[in-house]
Amino acid sequence: MSNMRIGGLASGMDIDQIVGDLMKAERMPLDKLKQQKQVLEWQRDDYRSMNSLLLGFRTELTNMKLTTQYRARSVTSTNSNMISATASSAASQASYTIKSVTSMASAATKVSSGISTDALNKVDASKSLYSQQSKMSGGSEFQWTDGAIGSRTVKADGVLSQFPGNLNDGEKIKLSSLSEMSVKVNGKNYTLVEDVAGVVLEANQVAVDENGQLRFSGPLAKDSTIKFDYILNEKIETKKFSSGTSAWEIGSPISNVTLEVDGITYKLSPDQPDSAGFKALVADDGSSIGRVNLETGKTEFVPALATEKEIKVTYTPKYASFSLTSETSKGRLSENFLISTTDSLNQVVNKVNSSNVGVTMFYDQYADKLSLTRTETGDFNDGRLSGGGVPAVNQIKATGLFATELLQLSAGDSNGTNAVFEINGMQTSRSSNTFEMNGVTFTLRNKFADTDPAVSLSVNNDSNKVFDNIKAFVDKYNELIDKIQKKTSEEYYRSYKPLTDEQRESLSDKQQEQWEEKAKSGLLKRDPILTGVLNGMRSNFYAPVKSAAVNPLMNQLASIGIKTTANYMQGGKLEINEAELKKAIENDPASVENLFRGTGTTSDEQGIVHRLYDTVNGAMDKLKERAGNSFSTTKQFLLGRQLDNVDRQIDRFEDRMIKVEDRYWRQFTAMEKAIQRSNSQSMYLMQQFSM
Repeated sequence: MSNMRIGGLASGMDIDQIVGDLMKAERMPLDKLKQQKQVLEWQRDDYRSMNSLLLGFRTELTNMKLTTQYRARSVTSTNSNMISATASSAASQASYTIKSVTSMASAATKVSSGISTDALNKVDASKSLYSQQSKMSGGSEFQWTDGAIGSRTVKADGVLSQFPGNLNDGEKIKLSSLSEMSVKVNGKNYTLVEDVAGVVLEANQVAVDENGQLRFSGPLAKDSTIKFDYILNEKIETKKFSSGTSAWEIGSPISNVTLEVDGITYKLSPDQPDSAGFKALVADDGSSIGRVNLETGKTEFVPALATEKEIKVTYTPKYASFSLTSETSKGRLSENFLISTTDSLNQVVNKVNSSNVGVTMFYDQYADKLSLTRTETGDFNDGRLSGGGVPAVNQIKATGLFATELLQLSAGDSNGTNAVFEINGMQTSRSSNTFEMNGVTFTLRNKFADTDPAVSLSVNNDSNKVFDNIKAFVDKYNELIDKIQKKTSEEYYRSYKPLTDEQRESLSDKQQEQWEEKAKSGLLKRDPILTGVLNGMRSNFYAPVKSAAVNPLMNQLASIGIKTTANYMQGGKLEINEAELKKAIENDPASVENLFRGTGTTSDEQGIVHRLYDTVNGAMDKLKERAGNSFSTTKQFLLGRQLDNVDRQIDRFEDRMIKVEDRYWRQFTAMEKAIQRSNSQSMYLMQQFSM
């Protein structure tokens, strides 16, 4: 328990003020420790900012190590309307002559016959196909198939090779229609087979049973996406209906409808539909729950449900399917598409365009036709180039009655062509009008005959681009030099120490800002690490590059027009003589490149960029040892350890200050008590004398 502090009750002295003033004197060494800590933190931050500057310059040096900085290429064409080209840095300086472009590459295309029966009453592509069927040319012949379309997507865990069907209770896969279904793993199609006893699966096969379970030949890679589009014999759903419900839309068209309510099964009456197209739903005992329209799918409860009911509904909707196959540079691609009666023509187009079959589809209402176009140009026969001839098979095939009857896609060939031309006297072909050869990308724009003038293309070094790259590098270097030079030559104000808490209270915000600006100044003045990296980089630039890959007359920066400025106060900044540098790049680009990025076993043999990289790396390592980075602990760098030491001194001093303050208070308390006793004795004596 601490002693009670009596604040001048007996003596009349302001003990709080006296102790406070005494403690101010005692705390002066503590203020100096806190100022020392602040200076160390400012130095640490300054070092780290310098390290960030060097990191940015090192990134620039990494870029300057790349050949693309020195081998920029430009291409000129004598007739860019016929042929144009671009060149990468890997392209050699060369010339090409192209003549006789007898064929341009084109994409295989298939166009349907007219879809609508009446040009004045065309199909509405936004409405369901079933509702528009009567308007379609093949609508009277086309028949939808019984079955319900389903789809599910699962993720492989890397262990299992079998995946459950997750169908509703009682639903079964329509195994007779396996050829219309599809299974894709990460977009790749697998061939579906019925899962019967003894079936051995190949790597590209998957087995399925009537419960929808998929079985692969082995485990699939972890997180693989499996997409299964399937057909059910019938659809089974359990739905809740509130009391008072009188009608419900199942969907259209449907067949084989049954409803199970309270354990009673209601089936379609064998009687003919009534005048409105409805058939009764009756139980074995002859009772009825209502009626259903098989064309519209509308179900009516007669009378309306008196209470909330859970009803199991079984019905068979209708669907259609078709397949697309395209011959591509990757081989033959095929995909099955399942179409419901509620899908519109626009939705069919979207399904094709979002697939991986390599074909795009669109419907033009004005022409009333569908167009299928392969996404890549060229002449492909079973996935192989055929040298410009007509392929043996159509390169886009649409199969299935839905495609041939309803979409009218059976007519017409679908042949793509190659670009056929002569280049430097050699007859050749390409599947695309844009192709790459020896680092040059050519684009054929128009055909022209052998009798027309040939087109010449010349690949040259783009000296302007190389000049711009080198100039940008020199600008970055000068920017770095300027910032480091300013930091190492800042004026140091000895009389401006970090402000104490008491000093801050007596200054305005503006005065505090001005004071701290001077207190922070010059903390890295003549710093050996920073002055060392400046001297090292200047030496890297000045020393000649002694390499066989560099012309002896161009082995220094000064010989290609890059020199230090005459003003020594700028710390060795570089300036460029544009005419001399451009001349050097044009006359001997290889020597210029190797002067900067050439490699060697010794520093003398290395190009300037490699020397600079090593110098900057060394300085960054030293700065990190001194000041660390944002991920460093205080134990990992010098200033951090010094800060820890100052913190410990501050903690010990503050503990000592608590004890000193307690001692002062004990002394003054003792004084107060003594004065109080003296006063009491005096009063006692006065009382005795007065008696």
